[in-house]
Amino acid sequence: MSKVLIIGCSSQLGKGLIKAYSNDQIFCTYFSNKVDEGIKLDLQNFVHLEDLILKLRPEVIINASAYTDVDGCEVNKERAYIINAEVVKHMVRTSRVIGAYFVHVSTDYVFDGEKGMYREADLPSPINYYGLTKLIGETYALSYDDSLVVRTSGVFGYKNNFPTFAMKSLHEGKEISAWDSYYSPIHADLLGKAIHNLEKMKKTGVIHIAGERVSRYELAIKIAEKINARNSLVKLVPPQNTLAKRPKDSSLDIAKAKDLLDFDFYSLDVNLDILIKGGNL
Repeated sequence: MSKVLIIGCSSQLGKGLIKAYSNDQIFCTYFSNKVDEGIKLDLQNFVHLEDLILKLRPEVIINASAYTDVDGCEVNKERAYIINAEVVKHMVRTSRVIGAYFVHVSTDYVFDGEKGMYREADLPSPINYYGLTKLIGETYALSYDDSLVVRTSGVFGYKNNFPTFAMKSLHEGKEISAWDSYYSPIHADLLGKAIHNLEKMKKTGVIHIAGERVSRYELAIKIAEKINARNSLVKLVPPQNTLAKRPKDSSLDIAKAKDLLDFDFYSLDVNLDILIKGGNL
C-alpha cells in the first residue's frame, strides 16, 4: 500500500484516480467542488501547497489539476500560467525534497494538430495559450528524474463533456451538431487505471495514454448506434469559431502504452460501454 496525494480530485480524472487507488492510502485535494474527506487547497497559494506536501510526505504525488478552459486561458493568461505551469514547479520542488515519485498529467494540445497520431518523441508546437502553459508544465515536471508525464486526450465520463452531452441528447431524441476534428478520447476510469499501473512500474519520461483516433462526428454516430438512437440526429457541421485555435487532429500514438499495459484502455467500444453503463439509460 502506497501513500498517495492526488491533487485535483474533483476533476474527471481525479474521480477515476480515486477508484484506481482504492487499495492505497490516498489524500485528495479540491478547490471549489467539494470532495468527501478531501483537503481544500488553493493551488495559487504556493506556501500552502508546499506545506501540505511536506506535512503529508506522500510517496507518490499525482497532479490531475489544470485550468482546462481553452478559451478562458486566452483571456486569463496569468491564471492559466500559474495553474498549468508555475504550480508544477512548486510540486516538483517539494517532490524532490521528500523523494516522492511525481506524475503530471498533460494534454494533446501541446501539438499543433497538423498531422495527428503524435508520438512521445514528436516536437510539441502548441497553437493556443492553454497548450503553451501545459507544455511549460511538462518542462518543469521533466526536470525531475523521478517523474512521469502522461499526455492524454479528451477525458470524459463524469462531467459535462462532448461524449456525455451526445449520449444524453441522443437518448432524449434531440439533434446534436458535431464536427470532423480528430482526437483520442478516453474514459476517466480507464485513464486512472492506466496511470495507477504505470506508477506501480515507476515509469519515467513521457507516455501517451489515450483512446482510438476518432472525430467528434464519428464518435457521436457510434454513441447513437450503441444506444439505439437515430444516426440522423447527428449533424455534421464545420468546426466552431472559437477564441482560441483548436488542433485539427490532435490524436495520440499510444503504441508505447499498449506495450506496457496488459488491459484494453484504448478501444472506443470499451470506453463508450463504460460511459453508457454509468449513464443509467
